[in-house]
Amino acid sequence: MSIAEAVPTPANSAGLSAERIAALNEKYAPLDFEHRLRELYRDFPEDKVLVTSSFAATSAHFLHIISRIRPSQKVAFIDTGFHFPETLAYKDFLIAEFGLEVFDLKAEDWKHQFTVSEKTWSRDPDFCCSVNKVEPLESAKPAYHIWVSSLMRWQTDHRATLPVFEERRGIVKFNPMIDVTREQRDEYIREHALQLHPLVDKGYSSIGCSHCTVPGEGRAGRWQGKPKTECGLHL
Repeated sequence: MSIAEAVPTPANSAGLSAERIAALNEKYAPLDFEHRLRELYRDFPEDKVLVTSSFAATSAHFLHIISRIRPSQKVAFIDTGFHFPETLAYKDFLIAEFGLEVFDLKAEDWKHQFTVSEKTWSRDPDFCCSVNKVEPLESAKPAYHIWVSSLMRWQTDHRATLPVFEERRGIVKFNPMIDVTREQRDEYIREHALQLHPLVDKGYSSIGCSHCTVPGEGRAGRWQGKPKTECGLHL
């Protein structure tokens, strides 16, 4: 067996080993959210960084910091075809407010139309999310080395277990906000007078697709009546 054959190939697009990911966690863990982002662009080229945003309830927090630290960073929006009109309007508002360059990721038309005609969100929401959220993101991942998310540990039991860096289905995922508390997030929003999603005033704390979101505290308004708590992007 040759040396090349003996060394396992990293299972992510950045080619990072488990040891290298562990070293990144050790380096970044003591830093705060903003310093983590600044350090990211020293360690990885911008064109290999995939930033995603749902333009949901408090997305202004994450996007405001991104736009200040790296204004040229493009942002991906997964357009499920089922967003609230208010979400699309909020997206346009934040693009103009922060000078963002945003591109959409979408399911293939025929697949999306199947979920429309079969109303898959009502009988198989996992399948609906897979078609309209997970698959579009999966198709984009190979072009990038790092995927930046805005997850925070206090949001769900699953997110409470996540490190700053993790390997997630073929890409290294970067969770720079993971240890930001709800109080820290709210203080930043107040300090910078950021505008929240218009549905927040109507009792929506977590905002996804219109068929699967109702008013509720935390993520209680998502997939009401079903055991589902995650769309699948982060699992």
